[in-house]
Amino acid sequence: MAKIVEKIEKGIKAVEKGLEKVAEETEEKVEEGFEAIEESVKEIKKEIKEKTPKKKVSKTSLAKDAEKESLETEKVVKLSKEEIEKKRKELLAKVEKLKAKIEKPSSEELKAQVKLKKREEMLIPLEDYVRTGIYLGTRVVTPNMKPFVYRRRADGLAIFNTDLIDEKLKEAIEYLSKFNPEDVVVVCKREAGWKAVEKFSQLTGIRAFTKKYPAGILTNTQLPEFFENELTIISDSWLDKNALKDTLDVNKKVLMICDTNNFSKGAEQVVIGNNKSPKSLGVIFYILARGYLKARKKDTSEVPDLDWWVKEN
Repeated sequence: MAKIVEKIEKGIKAVEKGLEKVAEETEEKVEEGFEAIEESVKEIKKEIKEKTPKKKVSKTSLAKDAEKESLETEKVVKLSKEEIEKKRKELLAKVEKLKAKIEKPSSEELKAQVKLKKREEMLIPLEDYVRTGIYLGTRVVTPNMKPFVYRRRADGLAIFNTDLIDEKLKEAIEYLSKFNPEDVVVVCKREAGWKAVEKFSQLTGIRAFTKKYPAGILTNTQLPEFFENELTIISDSWLDKNALKDTLDVNKKVLMICDTNNFSKGAEQVVIGNNKSPKSLGVIFYILARGYLKARKKDTSEVPDLDWWVKEN
C-alpha cells in the first residue's frame, strides 16, 4: 500500500511540473508569435512599398489607397493577435483547471480513502467478517494459502486478509452462478457446517451431502443413486477427500473452501476462510446462497438474515 501511495504522489508531482512547464512554454510561444507577426508586417509593408509602381496619382486616390493599405494591414495584425491571445487564454485556462482538479492528499488521507472504498464495496460489513471469525486460520499454513495470510497472532494462529476473503467470495459467486442447481452438489462432513449447508441447499436447490458422502455416487454407474454433476463444492478437502477424489476422477469442477491448512490442488475456484467454525461456515454459505440467487435473478426474500446463519444452536 505504501508503494502505491508513493507512486501516486510522484505522479501528482510530475503532473504539476508538467503543467507549470506547459504554462511557461505557452507564454514564450505567444511572445515569439507576436514578434514574428510584427516582423512579417514590416516585411509586408516593405514589399508593398517596393512593388508599388511610382506613378502620378491624385492626392485623393493616394490617400484612399494608403488608408486602405493601412486598414487591411492592421486588420491582419489584429486578427492574428486576437487568435493567438484567444489560444493563449484557452491554454492557460486549461492549465488552471487541471491545477484546480489536482489536490495533493497526504499519504494517510490516501490510505483512508482506499480503505473506505473497499469497505463500501464489501459483500457484508467488515465488522460482520470479524465477529464471525472467518479471518481466523490455523497454525499450519500451506504454500497455496500463504499469499492470503496477513499475519500471525501471538499465539501462532495465521490471520487471513479480510479484503482477500471478500474478493474470493465475489469470485466464487460469479463462478457458481454459471451452473444450474441440478448440476451442483455441496459436501460437508464437518458437523459445524451442517445447519448452514442444509439451508443453503434448501434455498438454492443444490443437492447437499452432510454427515456422510455416499462413496462412488459420482463415479460408479452401477449404483442406483448414481448421477452426474458438473461442480462439487467441498467444505474441507481433508474431511471431504472422498467426494473431492470422485469429482476429480470424472474430470468435473471443484469449488473449495480453504483454511490456511488446506491444499487447493484440483480446485477451479477457492473461497478462503475459517472452515471449522459454525459462525464462519454460516457466513460463507449465507453469502454464497444470497449471491447465487441474486446472480441468477431468483427471489432472495426467503434468505434469513446473517444472524440466523451465525446463531449458536
